[in-house]
Amino acid sequence: MSRIRERARNLRKNPTDAERLLWQKLRFWQMNGCKFRRQQPLGHYIVDFVCLEKRLIIEIDGGQHAENATYDSHRDTWLREQGFVLLRFWNNDVLKNIEGVMSVIIEKLQSTPYLDPSPQGGRRKTKNRKQRQSEYLIRDRSPRT
Repeated sequence: MSRIRERARNLRKNPTDAERLLWQKLRFWQMNGCKFRRQQPLGHYIVDFVCLEKRLIIEIDGGQHAENATYDSHRDTWLREQGFVLLRFWNNDVLKNIEGVMSVIIEKLQSTPYLDPSPQGGRRKTKNRKQRQSEYLIRDRSPRT
């Protein structure tokens, strides 16, 4: 396994409190039906959260990011060149104002168009049980030739 994928796996296993809280809100298509991934490698970088369908990256910054401003600047430039939109929040904002953070994310998701086709292949529309049953009944009633 590559070093970057191994590092991403370790980051997923040991999230910060802010990452854990935000992930509870983002996982399982809870945000406008969009799928988010966490600690996702993109190029030579690992992003905290990404919705590939909307090309939206969410970064949660702690104190270490103030010290690495040059690195973050280069990283952000590269990600934007790849067509991603970045949202950055401080740990403190996520922990103390999660509803405000969520409203900013929802607003950005609504203003960002879907890619066609989706880079992750999109989700298949599944038929519910009644639709399958009615199709079955219709097939049984059709005249045989």
